[in-house]
Amino acid sequence: MASLAPTENIRRRIAGEVVAFFNDQAKGQAPIVRSPDALCPPGGVAWRVHGDVTGMIVGGVAALLLQMLHPKALAGVWDHSDFKANMHGRLRNTARFIAVTTYGARTEAEAAIARVRRIHDHVNGTLPDGTPYDANDPHLLAFVHIAGSAMFLAGWRRFGEPGMSAADRDRYWAEVAPIARLLGAEPVPETEADANALLTSYLGELRADTRSRTIRDIILNAQPEQLRAVPLQALLMRAAIDLLPPVARRLHGLRSSGVGKPAIGAATFGLASTLRWALAPR
Repeated sequence: MASLAPTENIRRRIAGEVVAFFNDQAKGQAPIVRSPDALCPPGGVAWRVHGDVTGMIVGGVAALLLQMLHPKALAGVWDHSDFKANMHGRLRNTARFIAVTTYGARTEAEAAIARVRRIHDHVNGTLPDGTPYDANDPHLLAFVHIAGSAMFLAGWRRFGEPGMSAADRDRYWAEVAPIARLLGAEPVPETEADANALLTSYLGELRADTRSRTIRDIILNAQPEQLRAVPLQALLMRAAIDLLPPVARRLHGLRSSGVGKPAIGAATFGLASTLRWALAPR
């Protein structure tokens, strides 16, 4: 058998590492099979946005940093999650949930959502000031959904499709809305304008404290699973910080890259292009 061309070897290595990162092979996990009866319309905007590895990693980190500024979302993670000791595992689980609810068969997606809702049944308690919280609170679930989707969309627009049309941005919000409703979120926006207005309405509820700073540092300073990925992870974390809304950066005590922002963006865009090449069907 003829040996593979060097570029093909590189492509396969990159693709293999991406698949291994997002699927726990020790648990027998394999990539989610795309289904014609997925919750998100096959071939739609959400499939495009959620299928971009770089946009989803950068957007996912930014989403988590933004979500952890809500005291009730933070409390659920702090009190009921092993995130502090197993960040990569928790992020992998979140990525898999997004994949199955975007691309998987409707029965698989609904089963994954039901599992999350059962977990949420036990995620409740009180904040340090005595305020009660409940992971099934529709208002809280709406914030988590809006913050996550907004950052995923921002990541795609910055590193995948800078010229994305307003109509497609609205379609994205409409396509992911059913997932949020099945999770119990309310209200759920279906246009970009409504999503931006709702996110703005939550800003007054955001707070920074010792616990949010601890989670921030775990996210930004965690060591990658492979040593050679250290420079790459540093680039992605920097890009995620730049993606955050200014109010979130201020509350976290973070700064944008300033004059270095174009260079960070260009390097991340180049990485995104490389990953798309490696993962493109052959």
